[in-house]
Amino acid sequence: MTQPAEQFLAAANTAMADLNDMATTAFTGFEKLVELNMSTAKTALADAAEQLQAGFAAKAPQDLTAAAQPMAEKAAAYGRAVAGIVTETGAALSKAAEAKFADVQAQAMANIEAAMKNAPAGSEDAVAAFKRAMTTGQAAFQTAQEQAKQAVDAAGKNFSAVADMSAKATKTAVRAK
Repeated sequence: MTQPAEQFLAAANTAMADLNDMATTAFTGFEKLVELNMSTAKTALADAAEQLQAGFAAKAPQDLTAAAQPMAEKAAAYGRAVAGIVTETGAALSKAAEAKFADVQAQAMANIEAAMKNAPAGSEDAVAAFKRAMTTGQAAFQTAQEQAKQAVDAAGKNFSAVADMSAKATKTAVRAK
């Protein structure tokens, strides 16, 4: 087998292994969400039965509104758990993608450098322009990655803050009644 064909097969095998790893990470995150949802559904059924019994036993309207606080806290905890799973899975996938991109980028640069060593005389300006374009492209990609990470972090923090505010607002409303 020729060297380029061997390199192609090796690259294809590596790409398949990387794809498999990323799919496994995604499915692990999905499994966590399913487990969380099943647990939440079981708890919600038990809570609904408990709420129904409390409703039948209530002697005043305030007795009914007191039940809203634990449910709001559970909803906020559920939201934080979902955000945590999504953030964790996204971070793992992002990290894997960044590492693979860095590998591909390094290999591409090495191949370009090797090819440019054989460039004809007088093409130095074109080679230099190509290298500048590659460097500019890399910098733009890194900036976009950093901005995406910041956006995901901000969204996760905002989601947690909203969940906390919702739980506090419900607690305040329950106390007011």
